[in-house]
Amino acid sequence: MPKRILEGVVVSDKGDKTVVVKVERTFLHPVLKKTVRRSKKYHAHDETNAYKEGELARIVECAPKSKTKTWEVLPKGSASQAA
Repeated sequence: MPKRILEGVVVSDKGDKTVVVKVERTFLHPVLKKTVRRSKKYHAHDETNAYKEGELARIVECAPKSKTKTWEVLPKGSASQAA
């Protein structure tokens, strides 16, 4: 099964080797037929502490690294090339 890749904004980089990434998605409401925005925060592993708050980051699924971390950020160089 392929690993999911999500893109979002880093909202916190306070933890060591951890960033919190806010991912927004839009969908059409089934009854109101209006575009709705929903967001979710993911804790992601950042081995080199490369990402800072406010930056755009791409995260990929991985095996659980801790209780809350099951995602890891893609390296900065590959994040722009993978698009």
